[in-house]
Amino acid sequence: MQKNGKDGRFRFSGEQKAAMVAAIQDYFLSERQETLGNLAAALLLEFITEKLAPEFYNRGVADAYRYMSERCEDLLSIQI
Repeated sequence: MQKNGKDGRFRFSGEQKAAMVAAIQDYFLSERQETLGNLAAALLLEFITEKLAPEFYNRGVADAYRYMSERCEDLLSIQI
């Protein structure tokens, strides 16, 4: 996955997208006993990517920042 800085959209390879579409189809079949076609699963993936993924991405960035900040503070504690 890549996040394009210009438009802020996530980019996936064809293989990644196909795997995610298949995972969505598997989920609907196993959890809801519904068969979801490729187009419907791809549209759901697009919705998730555009509307929900940025929230998860931003949470990951914030968590990484907090973790690194704490480690930098730990590093300062070993000064002589």
